[in-house]
Amino acid sequence: MSKPTIAAPAHRTIAAIVATTALLYGGLLASGAALAASIEVHVTNISNAKGQIRVAVCDQERFLKQCVHTASAPAQAGETVLKVANVPAGTWAVLAYHDENGNAELDRNMIGIPKEDYGFSRDAASRFGPPKFADAAIAVEDGDMAVKIKLH
Repeated sequence: MSKPTIAAPAHRTIAAIVATTALLYGGLLASGAALAASIEVHVTNISNAKGQIRVAVCDQERFLKQCVHTASAPAQAGETVLKVANVPAGTWAVLAYHDENGNAELDRNMIGIPKEDYGFSRDAASRFGPPKFADAAIAVEDGDMAVKIKLH
């Protein structure tokens, strides 16, 4: 004959479920906050204070397309500093351009060469077209970081 099972009082079971749920959600929230970074982008070599400086932080899939993380600020001759918040940890490329006429586009001439100054993280060179993602890629970890981009 088997022993009868003694059930725990209902209030103890509910308390255990609530405590476990709180720990799980607390851990998820803490880990989510730790996996995002703020990137301070120092854009240099700005020729004048016309228009806007626009920056984008792109993953490999969206590089040179519709980047998810963007920021803009009024141009200041010399250097403009912008902050891009909530960038998940990973490998990203940062690009910037001087939108002198404020049309939110990198203007190009008839053969596709940019007419407005632009630059990439790691000062990735653009010879006969834009650089490869790998040439501009930076490692983003949790916390704050700074990136310098020189416009050309």
